[in-house]
Amino acid sequence: MLFNIFLLLAGLLFLVWSADKFVYGSSALARNLGLPSLLIGLTIVAMGSSAPEMFVAATASLSARPDTAIGNVLGSNVANISLILGITALFGAIRVSSQTLFREIPLMLIATLFAGYCLADRQLTRTEGTILVLLFLTVMGYLIWHAFAHREQDVLADDADSDIPKDVATWKALCWIAVGIILLPLAANWMVEGAVGIAKYFGMSDLVIGLTIIAVGTSLPELAACIMGVLRQEDDLAIGNIVGSNLFNILAVLAIPGLIAPGEVDASAASRDVYMVLGTSTALALLILLSSKKQRELKRWHGVTLLTSFVCYQISLF
Repeated sequence: MLFNIFLLLAGLLFLVWSADKFVYGSSALARNLGLPSLLIGLTIVAMGSSAPEMFVAATASLSARPDTAIGNVLGSNVANISLILGITALFGAIRVSSQTLFREIPLMLIATLFAGYCLADRQLTRTEGTILVLLFLTVMGYLIWHAFAHREQDVLADDADSDIPKDVATWKALCWIAVGIILLPLAANWMVEGAVGIAKYFGMSDLVIGLTIIAVGTSLPELAACIMGVLRQEDDLAIGNIVGSNLFNILAVLAIPGLIAPGEVDASAASRDVYMVLGTSTALALLILLSSKKQRELKRWHGVTLLTSFVCYQISLF
């Protein structure tokens, strides 16, 4: 048991650290290649924050534990909104003014609805995994096209620009990318092995271990990014990290178990957890999209409500 806890914590530590270095190197290289800051923020940084989920999903699927991978996706999306944004909102109101987010949030909702459709029959097939990948590539293509075709100054672009490393030599950026690529799968393997050992000890299902310990662990990069964003008064970047991460989790990460280990899905994922993901995503959209321009913000009481919903959900899992 102690060894499994050590594996889990060591895997989590290296997973978060290597994902951060991978994002650092990739962002610096993208800046050196002359890519727009907004594009880097919406794609590379958002994908990098989902790197822990991607490698954990691949490791779990290759170990014939697709429910752990699916639980990680659903649990991470719930944690990103209810736990991460909930905690972040306690530091102060999170104001939203970026027009880019008003395009990304509906995309996140549509992707979540499609994920619910895929899991409704308690099966995740290779065809559905392929469709998710194609949708992911389509969304990426749209974001890339929009970043180049509409170079208007969005507040999110200003926030993203301040967070992208400057004056980093290309060879250093490539070295950090290599470090991330090498350590991410190794750390993910340690984390999954430790989590599975703990799950067996307490009699937890693969789905629940993915929804709880692994999901919260892989969401830690988003927590750090959101808190730092709000403290630096980069509120749109904080929300953008969450929306982008959730979008990529649904389209890119959920596709992994479908492609590697297609088959039956734990019934609770379709009857309980998808609805929680959809509920939290819809709540975020309503709070932001339907508010007046002067009140587009997450207040402290919103944060308390989100945190309460997360705690209640975690209790219901046990």
